[in-house]
Amino acid sequence: MRIYQTNEIKNIALVGSAGSGKTTLAESMLFEASVIKRRGTIEGKNTVSDYFPVEQEYGYSVFPTVFHTEWNNKKLNIIDCPGSDDFVGGAITALNVTDEAVILINGQYGPEVGTQNIFRYTEKLKKPVIFLINQLDSDKCNFENIITTMQDIYGSKCVQIQYPIETGPNFNSLIDVLLMKKYTWKAEGGTPTIEEIPKEELDKALELHKILVEAAAENDESLMEKFFEEEQLSEDELRMGIRKGLITRSIFPVFCVCAGKDMGVRRLMEFLGNVVPFVDEMPKIHNTRGEEVQPNSDNATSIYFFKTGMEPHIGEVSYFKVMSGSVKTGDDLTNADRGSKERLGQIYVCAGATRIPVDQLNAGDIGCTVKLKDVKTGNTLNGKGCDYHFDFIKYPNSKYSRAIEAKNTSETEKLMAALLKMRQEDPTWVVEQSKELRQVIVHGQGEFHLRTLKWRLENNEKLQVEYKEPRIPYRETITKQAKAEYRHKKQSGGAGQFGEVHLIIEPYAEGMPEPTTYKFDGQEFKLNVKSREEKTLPWGGKLVFINSVVGGAIDTRFMPAILKGVMDCMEKGPLTGSYARDVRVIVYDGKMHPVDSNELSFTLAAKHAFSDAFKIAGPKILEPINDLEVFVPDDYMGDVMSDLQGRRALIMGMDSEAGYQKLQAKIPLKELSSYSTTLSSITGGRASFITKFSSYELVPNDLQDKLIEAHAKEEADE
Repeated sequence: MRIYQTNEIKNIALVGSAGSGKTTLAESMLFEASVIKRRGTIEGKNTVSDYFPVEQEYGYSVFPTVFHTEWNNKKLNIIDCPGSDDFVGGAITALNVTDEAVILINGQYGPEVGTQNIFRYTEKLKKPVIFLINQLDSDKCNFENIITTMQDIYGSKCVQIQYPIETGPNFNSLIDVLLMKKYTWKAEGGTPTIEEIPKEELDKALELHKILVEAAAENDESLMEKFFEEEQLSEDELRMGIRKGLITRSIFPVFCVCAGKDMGVRRLMEFLGNVVPFVDEMPKIHNTRGEEVQPNSDNATSIYFFKTGMEPHIGEVSYFKVMSGSVKTGDDLTNADRGSKERLGQIYVCAGATRIPVDQLNAGDIGCTVKLKDVKTGNTLNGKGCDYHFDFIKYPNSKYSRAIEAKNTSETEKLMAALLKMRQEDPTWVVEQSKELRQVIVHGQGEFHLRTLKWRLENNEKLQVEYKEPRIPYRETITKQAKAEYRHKKQSGGAGQFGEVHLIIEPYAEGMPEPTTYKFDGQEFKLNVKSREEKTLPWGGKLVFINSVVGGAIDTRFMPAILKGVMDCMEKGPLTGSYARDVRVIVYDGKMHPVDSNELSFTLAAKHAFSDAFKIAGPKILEPINDLEVFVPDDYMGDVMSDLQGRRALIMGMDSEAGYQKLQAKIPLKELSSYSTTLSSITGGRASFITKFSSYELVPNDLQDKLIEAHAKEEADE
């Protein structure tokens, strides 16, 4: 394989909803480029993509698959991405390291919620988009309705390059309004017959051609002038205008294929090779210092590792993009993240599980290597004279969480090592060892996402594991003022222990005035603030600790010990053992002994006094509330609303967009536990959601009673 220059390389992501046909399209593309001699099928479990056992087990793409083709002396690096919303991390990774997105649309359904989600990512990342309507041979395909819906959503930027003469089982021909030709295929697909457009289609083709010419001309002043003068552009001029429009996202070309029958794929490949912009024509990426990095093979070498694959008999396969310079077999590079040295013993270009050795890859190219010592996903390796560091891939918040345990507790350490290794393959699997909840929590994008993780642990790592409901990180606080005192006294021969603490606690709110006077049981307490300490708590909220002791009742040197006793209680509230927050503590009196008083005595006295006061200060449990956005087709709106209302959700608003609704709500975290599974069940997998933490709010009284009762039972059992 020859070495390609930066201006000969194009990087493309195949993205779209689950079931839109990306893996099948990848097979046809590889077949047309003669990379494979025979097209595999998902049912036959022999496709270039989806080669991991878990993907063959479920019949779904789980990981993005990198492959390449050589087409008309150009190199196309293509990443076939998972379509399920549960595996969106793969699509986000691919969109960040490629330059164009080919978004597949299922001809049976048209643009779906998943299509919209992907499009929003391309919008955020400013990536060019080509739409590809697939499965035109489906008897449910209504091409005109799909185009109308797309133009409603994406506006006039959505411009047809092709349209089918007929859809359904008889689909075998289309009109290309860029080349103004008719393409017809035999039943086996492949190479088409190219003919002039028949008379009955000519008016429609000319109308669409004129729209295309005008859309292309708008991207260049000289083309626009020629269009005004002649109302026509040459084929090369059309290509130039479309290329410029792709770069600025002012045009979204629409193509047609039937990937399963290899119809229209060759023409798509021609467009990708001839029209889609090269790496060096695209906006430049910036490093972590904000410096623009030119993809120039003459510059110093810097490569970014965007994906890790764990493969049997090989181990880690590390996929990288050459950000700057060129990389050669045997190069010695420095890891910008870890400081370690690495030698690239061999570099490869990829076609799924097949790796082809190459001697060199230039800026903008994508390849992989194996047997690196200390390189993880997201690391940057640099050559001499280069100190770049990249961190441009941002993943969405998790949507689904479960506590995980090894069935055999002796394998806990092995489980943690396996989880951390798997996170290298998919950074949206997040592992958390929660001290607060006393559980290992795995977070993911949905139930299927975590089910896949469990399958891999049990089948690949031979670890039997079980999932449990994660505990909820409740918080405890108080709603009124309270006073308590406690004397700790212990004498058992030798030096004794003595400490007495009198304190007042009250709810704390930002900006509240300093304490002066309190009244309890008809007795007035006037305070004089001697010192004030405000602690921002790691789990949220604040503790304000005030020393108001007068007359030397407690020596100042014991105040840190008293604060420690208070903090011990804040870390384990008396209601459910959860963290406490937003409390002001005023130590106003106490007693000490000249011999027996020490730090431990005052820590224990403060702990008991605070606990007693907390229990009579109107203690309340707070629960985490999340912001929720649900993207749902119009047809399922009523069912989704009903389900949310049953989950104590508060609907904050809704927006209508073409073909679907966006619901905004606030919902308790506890009620989100199985939401991804339920939403998928209600909508047949056609809805999605995003969620993030919003605030802590009081739980209803009936739920508080149940939580206190459950905690008491748990304590008794232990």
